Amino acid sequence: MNLSNENVLHIRKDNQEFLQFKKLLKYSNLISHAYSLGIDRNYRTFKANKMPLPVEEYEKNLGNYKDLCNANELNYKNIVKANQFHTDNIDIINYVDESRIDTPNHSDGLITNKRKIVLATTNADCILFLMFDPKRKVIANIHSGWRGTLQRISVKAIDKMKEEFGSNPRDIIVCVCPSIRKCHFEVDQDVYEMFYNEFKDLKEIDEFIVKDEKKEKWYIDTVLINKIILKQKGILEENIEDSKICSVCNSEKVHSYRKEGLQYGLATAIISLK
Repeated sequence: MNLSNENVLHIRKDNQEFLQFKKLLKYSNLISHAYSLGIDRNYRTFKANKMPLPVEEYEKNLGNYKDLCNANELNYKNIVKANQFHTDNIDIINYVDESRIDTPNHSDGLITNKRKIVLATTNADCILFLMFDPKRKVIANIHSGWRGTLQRISVKAIDKMKEEFGSNPRDIIVCVCPSIRKCHFEVDQDVYEMFYNEFKDLKEIDEFIVKDEKKEKWYIDTVLINKIILKQKGILEENIEDSKICSVCNSEKVHSYRKEGLQYGLATAIISLK
């Protein structure tokens, strides 16, 4: 099964499968990036913990992660992984701590302007955003589950790139990795009310929240919500590159918590300045 479309390429290289965004490939002299594919439970061992993940455990359990970096000419020892506790916290990364892989703080977003550092996030239905400002040479890797969307972490990442590095939102490219889509993000009334209360002022609300009258359930399009609020922040529509891949619909290649249940695996998105 090939997941390539007008926005992404499905790459097979060195026994690895991953996606790359065509818009980011235009800057392959400046950055490297990938979103892992294939069902491999080893990625699950890299799930965020409250304790730091020792380097030796990382190396022992995540050979496939190492291979993904090697396939993209990146040094896996330069990985910095967001802890991912469904917060709106975003860390500026200036160096690699060789004693640990994950960030010391509870954060769901990473930003850097330092070369060689590999920013990493993982998902199994949540949205991962890869961001790149080619003018200021700044990258970000943001994890946004439905809680992160409610907290508008994608917009806060743009604010932080602007405040810390002088980025102009009009220059920033935002890529949307595979994630659960409206067709499968079914919620009960409690979650519906949270989304309605947060985004009721958006005129498109009837597009991204749809009620199933028969089941008393609601379907929510978190990808569309993020696109709308990112454009409000100044991101150009042509600079939002969506993979258009639903993790549930394509669970034979993309990890999905809703499809796999408690034994779910994790995919990873990586990005690095050369």
